[in-house]
Amino acid sequence: MAAKKHDAGDTKKRKRLNTETHEAPKASKLVASKKHKPDSVAKDNKNKKTAPLTGRERRLHSKELADARKKKRKRHFTLEQELARLWEKMRRHEIAKEDRAKLVTEALQKMKGKIPEIAGSHISSRILQTCVKHCSQAERDAVFEELQPHFLTLAYSAYAVHLVKKMLDNASKKQLAGFISTLHGHVAPLLRHMVGSVVVEHAYELANAAQKQELLSELYSTELRLFKDLVSLKESRLLDVMSKLGLQKGSVLRHMASVIQPILEKGIVDHSILHRVLLEYFSIADKSSVTDIIQQLSSPLIVRMIGTRDGAKIGILCVKYGNAKERKKIIKGLKGHIDKTAYHQYGCMVLVCILSVVDDTKLITKVIIRELQSILKELVLDKNGRRPLLQLLHPNSSRYFSPDDLASLNLSIPSLSLKDQSEASSLTETSKVSLGDKESKDDIELALNEVNKDKTSVDDSDLAESGKKDPFVRRQELLIKSGLADSLLDICIESVGELIQSNFGKEVLYEVATGGSEGIMHPALGDKINSLHNAVASLAAMPKSEDSQEEHVLENFHSSRTIRKLILDCPNFASTLWEKALKGKSELWVHGHSCKVISAFLESPDPTVQKLVKKELQPLIDNGILKNPKPKEQANQ
Repeated sequence: MAAKKHDAGDTKKRKRLNTETHEAPKASKLVASKKHKPDSVAKDNKNKKTAPLTGRERRLHSKELADARKKKRKRHFTLEQELARLWEKMRRHEIAKEDRAKLVTEALQKMKGKIPEIAGSHISSRILQTCVKHCSQAERDAVFEELQPHFLTLAYSAYAVHLVKKMLDNASKKQLAGFISTLHGHVAPLLRHMVGSVVVEHAYELANAAQKQELLSELYSTELRLFKDLVSLKESRLLDVMSKLGLQKGSVLRHMASVIQPILEKGIVDHSILHRVLLEYFSIADKSSVTDIIQQLSSPLIVRMIGTRDGAKIGILCVKYGNAKERKKIIKGLKGHIDKTAYHQYGCMVLVCILSVVDDTKLITKVIIRELQSILKELVLDKNGRRPLLQLLHPNSSRYFSPDDLASLNLSIPSLSLKDQSEASSLTETSKVSLGDKESKDDIELALNEVNKDKTSVDDSDLAESGKKDPFVRRQELLIKSGLADSLLDICIESVGELIQSNFGKEVLYEVATGGSEGIMHPALGDKINSLHNAVASLAAMPKSEDSQEEHVLENFHSSRTIRKLILDCPNFASTLWEKALKGKSELWVHGHSCKVISAFLESPDPTVQKLVKKELQPLIDNGILKNPKPKEQANQ
């Protein structure tokens, strides 16, 4: 019924439209025909819009949207795009210097007046670095002047920091001094910042002695931070500064602790300026303060510190004064870095200290010795790598360690040093005697307490600077029981020709051939040492050839001196060499470097060796071919 009513209504409507005008039906058809055409066009347009975009079209569209957003967000976006196009041209390797100079000048002209604003941008900072590298000195000075008021702000920027370092590298002495002056009062906050600390460290490395002292001094006390002219170059040590200015020890310690603690908590320990401050802090701090710092540093952090001279000293002090638990952490922190540390100029001294002090030889063998054994030959031939090996073979020898190296191994912390405590104990005894009957028992005890203030007991088991184990026993466990000496002998026998003629390898070979100091290798490895003697003698027994390009082992500068020392210090080697290589051939070797080898038999302190060669060498002395060393020795005596 509803459908019929609806149809009737529609019929009535159509009739009414037709009665209004006889043209209406035609008009409606015309409109309908007109509507049909635009609908088809709209449909086609719709199909075009919904058609999937290609990958390239999507990327272009995304780039347009991104650029539009950057234009709203970045004030100098258009300028950066122009500079980027210039940068692509100027950084090419094949470009001519004149063309690059023109591009650099053009870029600097575009940036003029806006350099501080765009220096923090990732792209712009790199463009500026390239411009500073290749521009003229006048242009570089102009950039420096424009940036100078903003250096402190830029020092905190992750991207601008590289530009600041580049500017410092190219700065004149006057400009560097001006930059260091602007850092005054801001050194401590910058050192606490991960990025800012890099700028301070870079300035510290480039600074002269007076400027370094200027940077360090404000980390010592509030007074020195406020008044930078109080300290001169003459007072390089903190103790001297405190003595001259009359600074109170308590206030200095509080200020230094407030500077050092936040830096250590953030783990910013890579910089040499901090290492220097820590050393000075150790020189005045009491036992509890030093112990806290050592506890914080006894971790993998120490690996990042030992790359500098002062950082290695900090590492040595942590090993010497850390307890067993802290030493274990330090050694485990070095795991995986032993080879890199051994080759390092300063890091190798930390390994030397560990081998000399730590009693846990099983841990050292597992972590350190095993890694050293895998690169043993390379270590023997390396200037720094051989030092841990030489320390086990011949501890603290001035032949292999410089005075500075030995001084660093003997460093001490006054508040923890057993030596200083012994002196304090002797002072207390002196005080007892000097006081005598003049003062009461209570006064004596009070005086003794004052003397022992901030000192620890001499018998404190945690502060065994050289370990509690006998040094010889420790060396035996690390060298013999670990198998290191056996591996060393194998390397020396296999590569005897290469090592004995090497500037550094010859020293390890000499110590191994003599059995180490105190003959530590002889009881267990005597047969292998004799095999090494035979290997050296076999080299010396090779015929002398004038056509050969390689020097004979007896004529080479390094090897001839090593053989001479072995003859003087090892009678067993001297006998083997004479019997196997030189007997009956001495007249052939009495000229050049080999002459010193022949003379060594006569200079030997062992009468058996002298008697062995006297019959053959005496005619050479009588004929003036060979000099007799005995008159020279008598003259020296």
